[in-house]
Amino acid sequence: MMTQGMFENYFLPGVWVTVQVTLFSAALAAVVALIVGTLRASRLWIVRFLSGVYFELFRGTSALILMFWLVFAVPLMFRWQFAPMYAGVLALGLTYGAYGSEVVRGALAAVPVAQREAGVALGFTRFQRLRRIELPQAWPEMVPPFNNLLIELLKGTALVSTIMVADMTYAGNLVRIGSNESAPVYTLLLVLYFVMAFVLTRGMRVLERHAKAGVGQAPPRGGLWSRLALRESAGEGSGALTAGGAAR
Repeated sequence: MMTQGMFENYFLPGVWVTVQVTLFSAALAAVVALIVGTLRASRLWIVRFLSGVYFELFRGTSALILMFWLVFAVPLMFRWQFAPMYAGVLALGLTYGAYGSEVVRGALAAVPVAQREAGVALGFTRFQRLRRIELPQAWPEMVPPFNNLLIELLKGTALVSTIMVADMTYAGNLVRIGSNESAPVYTLLLVLYFVMAFVLTRGMRVLERHAKAGVGQAPPRGGLWSRLALRESAGEGSGALTAGGAAR
């Protein structure tokens, strides 16, 4: 059976490596998504074309194969050696950044045209309109899709185990080989990934609440039961109004 020493010596360091890969990849993906997504909304066709090429290239390639290419092909082609963890972060960040750029582009496109025209009337430059008008209104619409991408990125970090990065999955395989116990190891891995995804989701929900509050669209703070109670009270109020109208 898996011992306490195996958990402390393998799983805990693997959890920390997974957290690092997730955070670094998410930071890189956020920067790439913001830049590429903004460029895809440009008025210049050449800028839209080049950013679109990037989007299609990384959307149509495998993050796993990109990791292999960075680790095994780049040293042969360019005499440059990537550390496995850096290669994994780069591959995940560029890939999920391409997905996130479509979220940014769509959110910017959803900003009402009248808001952009107001910025032009005030004499704002393109950068000023983007910073002061478009991004603040588009940001609340980006958070829910970014939440999904972040969870997918967390689960995608398991790919780095194939290039010898000692994340949770890599540590789990070592423990499975050492203890000859597959069921407890993979069950624990499922639980750990679920807990981490749940924590990230709750954090993104808080971020979404603050983002919507910034534009006057804050959702109710209560949980499921309080929302149901609000709906029931609203239904009773509308029923009372209807009955009052019928009595008249």
